[in-house]
Amino acid sequence: MPDATLHELDLSRALKNLPAAELVERALIAGEGTLASNGAILCLTGDRTGRSPNDKYLEDTPDIHDTIWWGKVNKPISPENFELLEQIAAEHLSGTPDLYTFEGFAGADPGHRLGVRVVTEQAWHCLFASTLFIKPGSRAAGGSTDWKHDWTIINAGRRRLSADEQARLGVNSPVIIAQSLSRKKVVIIGTEYAGEIKKSIFFAMNYDMPDVGVFPMHCSANVATDDPGNVALFFGLSGTGKTTLSADPNRALIGDDEHGWSKTGVFNFEGGCYAKCIKLSKEGEPQIYDAIRFGSVLENLILDDSRAPDYDDGSITENTRVTYPVDFIPGAVIPSVGGHPRNVIFLTADAFGVLPPVSRLSPEQASYYFINGYTSKLAGTEAGVTEPQPNFSPCFGGPFLPRRPGEYAGMLAQRVAEHGSSVWLLNTGWTGGAYGTGERFSLEYTRAMVSAILDGSLTNAKFTPEPIFGLPIPNAVPGVPAEVLMPRNTWADGDAYDTQARKLAAMFRENDTKYDMTDAIRAAGPKG
Repeated sequence: MPDATLHELDLSRALKNLPAAELVERALIAGEGTLASNGAILCLTGDRTGRSPNDKYLEDTPDIHDTIWWGKVNKPISPENFELLEQIAAEHLSGTPDLYTFEGFAGADPGHRLGVRVVTEQAWHCLFASTLFIKPGSRAAGGSTDWKHDWTIINAGRRRLSADEQARLGVNSPVIIAQSLSRKKVVIIGTEYAGEIKKSIFFAMNYDMPDVGVFPMHCSANVATDDPGNVALFFGLSGTGKTTLSADPNRALIGDDEHGWSKTGVFNFEGGCYAKCIKLSKEGEPQIYDAIRFGSVLENLILDDSRAPDYDDGSITENTRVTYPVDFIPGAVIPSVGGHPRNVIFLTADAFGVLPPVSRLSPEQASYYFINGYTSKLAGTEAGVTEPQPNFSPCFGGPFLPRRPGEYAGMLAQRVAEHGSSVWLLNTGWTGGAYGTGERFSLEYTRAMVSAILDGSLTNAKFTPEPIFGLPIPNAVPGVPAEVLMPRNTWADGDAYDTQARKLAAMFRENDTKYDMTDAIRAAGPKG
């Protein structure tokens, strides 16, 4: 039985807020990673190469119980078991040869900022935290060193739960991520995947920010370099293009993944970017490619004989990742704050090949498609998946929502109405047929559609509604062939398109029964 607690863990021996160079040096000496030819450190995360949502638990306490969206995403753990996990982690860390802490901020807006302490046994995890969060005294922090402790992350990723401990806790995995909104603590055991550090604080912001009038969002954001009022948001699940489309050489990046929308505008929750890099190329995504240098962290890639990263090799995982400070992107907005968004874009990768590449949403359609949060899982990505499957993730961030989805959808609708933002649905998935038959929309066309949205070309365009989903499609987009815009026209067999479209429409209708919504919002969904 563990007998240590975090309070008994001697943090005075911890190495706090070391510079990136020293953390890289210590990680290399400890055998935690390998130096790539571009200067980034490459680290492997063991058998967990992505988040472990089935191993995530939330402490159930009376003060938060009634506010939580309990279910598959938020599974309860008792206070007694949370304390046991904290003891297990603290005992493990107290016996490690090295201990590191990072103390910094989540929230580029000083009026809505949380102080985060990350305790790790590996130097590279500390480097990851110092890259993703905001360093006190930095330009990203506005020079502020006024750090106040709010949240603690205790990362004991190398310590796995024993069979006896699993039985006592009532779990069936050696991995667990336990979060307490009441204690403002996170305990990570059994997984070295660094994304758990990042997303646990996003979860915290998703709970804390609504109470102070801030809408937390799983989106990227950028702004026109010559027009500070032309801010855009890109909502989307992994693989839909959030990072790619926001890293635009003609616009300034605010952030690539997590933001808040306050009464003064949008602000980045983070100080860095966490980008997927499978199939990354300098030609396709030059800003991200060039951001991978000393101070960046690569995860789960293969190096060739010259130690250059092979971005096409997904033999370890398709979820290869890179972390870098946001100011590694040329011209990024520092501190990462902007005005109210003129355009809000929902990204979906539709592997059924039936959604239009771009459509302008009414307020009711915006609420409907936001609360459903649709994209696709592809055949072969998981055992037993033999054809495209819908992946509905409410608010385009279901795994990170402590509160009920309707609360976040209500905040979006309120802000869009208040600031007159236009809302768009952009399909970055397939055209001319489903996955395996059709082809993915070219990045060139997708970027042209985004440009037409952001430069105002589509503001006064003429639109024709797609008959099954009722989505208004522009009749023309500069730089995009007209035949691409109406999805039925891209299929060789129009009847096959109708069958596939009705199939997806029925899936939407089945999914929307899970949520409370007004009759007007529900009526804005597919017509069937």
